[in-house]
Amino acid sequence: MSVAELQEYGLVEMDDGEIRDFLSSQQMGVLGLPGDEVPYLIPISYGYNGDERLYFTYLIGSSSRKKTLSDETDTASFLVFTVDTMYNWQSALLTGTLSEVPESDWDALEETLSDAWRPSLIETATLSGDVAVFELSIEEQTGIKHQGLPPALRPDTE
Repeated sequence: MSVAELQEYGLVEMDDGEIRDFLSSQQMGVLGLPGDEVPYLIPISYGYNGDERLYFTYLIGSSSRKKTLSDETDTASFLVFTVDTMYNWQSALLTGTLSEVPESDWDALEETLSDAWRPSLIETATLSGDVAVFELSIEEQTGIKHQGLPPALRPDTE
């Protein structure tokens, strides 16, 4: 069913401001990179500049598929979602240009990246591993949400 068809069940499209607020309030999503036969999906934390850019910190081992695929593509997708209940959830799908940020520019991103959630394992490994920072420049964004019971399930107020 299309978003328009689902609106009668309480689904609402988010405007740009709502998407910005949603992205600002979250810290994790799923990065989609083109793979050989199927997309390569990676759960990853992000920093958001509050406007049109997301930043990802990659921990790179001796052979990083994530880094290789990121280097080989220009375009990526990123999905951010939260589900509180079956009747209260939000999601935003972003598509844009993915590029590596030169290390000389990392200091300027310190505040943006400081809010990105990272498991302690990654924080510890970062001290001994190679790191890369990638930027997703958002070119397209859509957001939908469902908050509250669908109209058919709401108690009669008459």
